[in-house]
Amino acid sequence: MAKNGKFYFNLKAVNGQVIGNSEIYESEAARENGIKSVKTNASDAEVADEAVS
Repeated sequence: MAKNGKFYFNLKAVNGQVIGNSEIYESEAARENGIKSVKTNASDAEVADEAVS
């Protein structure tokens, strides 16, 4: 969660390095939809969901 109380996620490489940041989402549900979209559109990439509520 961002300091302003809104939601986002980071994309991390296998080594843990942040390689991208999502847009800011108004709700946790919207963020989850964003994560789902990344997983769908990068279906052959290894994904580890580390979302924190």
